[in-house]
Amino acid sequence: MPNTENTMHGKSEKGTDEPPHEGRRRWWHWRRLTRGRLWLAITMAVVGALLGGVGVAWQAEAGPFADHRACWGAFDRDDVATLFDGETDIKTSELPITVNRLDTKGPSGECRLTSGRDQITVQLHQLETWPGGASDQWADEFLSARMSPLGGRLLGMASDTRAWLAVPADCYYRPVRGDGPTVIDMETGWTDYDGKVDTAARDRLAHAIVTLANHYKADQGCTSTTADRVGRMPEPGRDLEEKKDALCGIKGLPLPEAYDIGHTWVTRGEGPVRTCDRDVTYGHPTVRLMTVEDPRLAPLYERLAQEGAAQQIKADEREGHGFIRDDLGLFQARCRTGPVTFLIRSPDGRFPVYIRRLLPRYVTAEAARIGCGSLHITLPRGG
Repeated sequence: MPNTENTMHGKSEKGTDEPPHEGRRRWWHWRRLTRGRLWLAITMAVVGALLGGVGVAWQAEAGPFADHRACWGAFDRDDVATLFDGETDIKTSELPITVNRLDTKGPSGECRLTSGRDQITVQLHQLETWPGGASDQWADEFLSARMSPLGGRLLGMASDTRAWLAVPADCYYRPVRGDGPTVIDMETGWTDYDGKVDTAARDRLAHAIVTLANHYKADQGCTSTTADRVGRMPEPGRDLEEKKDALCGIKGLPLPEAYDIGHTWVTRGEGPVRTCDRDVTYGHPTVRLMTVEDPRLAPLYERLAQEGAAQQIKADEREGHGFIRDDLGLFQARCRTGPVTFLIRSPDGRFPVYIRRLLPRYVTAEAARIGCGSLHITLPRGG
């Protein structure tokens, strides 16, 4: 498979189909490196070593972007220009969408759009359900308090730097019970938690993620389409001024003494999660309080809730399971809508006492808010 790079240009100034950059290729341009059989053999060996077990190579159309489409054919030139504030000199590369039937995982693929120093990365992948690592990083970024629910019963959210949308399982394969959903997500770089959410940028990403999902579903033979959510989403997450008796805006949840660590952001509107992030650094909150309301996201924490630690949490006369440790308190309960996850997390383990004090009250307050009834948990001794 050729390893090429695409530029969304039309014809060059000379009136030919030759891309404008062809006359000024750098010494490391792939076409220079692959001139001659020896260089081709060396290049293929290096590429193969770098790709390792991936088994596929980055690809795009050779030469100028003939059909002016990007990201598996989902975006035309106008779509891409909108994402880059009208810029049309965009390079695109992608890993084709594939399905590995051997490990029962869902489809996966990646697309990158680049203009100068700006880059947008799009991924199609199944969410990881094993604790730690990739699953925590994805949750930190794509379930953050700056995200707005797409609404309309869709499993997805958007901000000015991130967007994601789950693809209906019947469009690609039957997931194994306990699998995480398969999503399309896109990100544009670091998130600035010091400023307000740029709603225009958020709307552009929300529109783009729906376009991607609809194109993928059509390719899979699905007849349903998702309506554009621009203009119908709730207000973005807000920088909250907390009261002493309402941590994260939850009445009856006291703000512990000396618990003053930077800005507090809280999601707005009905959606898959309600997230409260405090003191976010490089996209990772120092403390997060989150309720995962949509049962389709329950697999993200199901294995962790059952096997996370020795100090298991008990619930009075209710079905559920969870645990508590220095960096995380988590409880997953069975509510009338399905499994709901309540968690308080501090990755660096700085607030073990606060987690123990807050978790029982947090679970009770949030369960009442979402209609999960009276829910009271009992923490194990010690810790």
